[in-house]
Amino acid sequence: MQFASVRVITGDVARLTDFYEIVTGRPARRHTPDFSEIVLPGATLAIGGAATVRLFGEGSAEPASNRTAIVEFRVDDVDAEFARLRDTIGEPVQPPTTMPWGNRSLLFRDPDGTLINLFTPATTS
Repeated sequence: MQFASVRVITGDVARLTDFYEIVTGRPARRHTPDFSEIVLPGATLAIGGAATVRLFGEGSAEPASNRTAIVEFRVDDVDAEFARLRDTIGEPVQPPTTMPWGNRSLLFRDPDGTLINLFTPATTS
């Protein structure tokens, strides 16, 4: 088994795709107005429109209602990323903080409210 992607369902694919392009610094593949992907080393962030939900079963996913998952991106320097993204992300949930396990972490929400964690590991191993 290979982990392939995380798909976020949204009511505004273009807006959310634009946001994640800024956060990741990567261009999205905009396959249709209802589906885009940002391919990163290790996994892909897929962004699907609410209209795509009926393909999986009506009501199986709901835009802007996530309060269980955290989308995490490993970065080289959390503090530099915070400085770069400050105007884009607004008030963070948690500014860059060194966690008890040593990682430096920044938490903020995307425009639909999904929690995002940018982190720098405590060690390079």
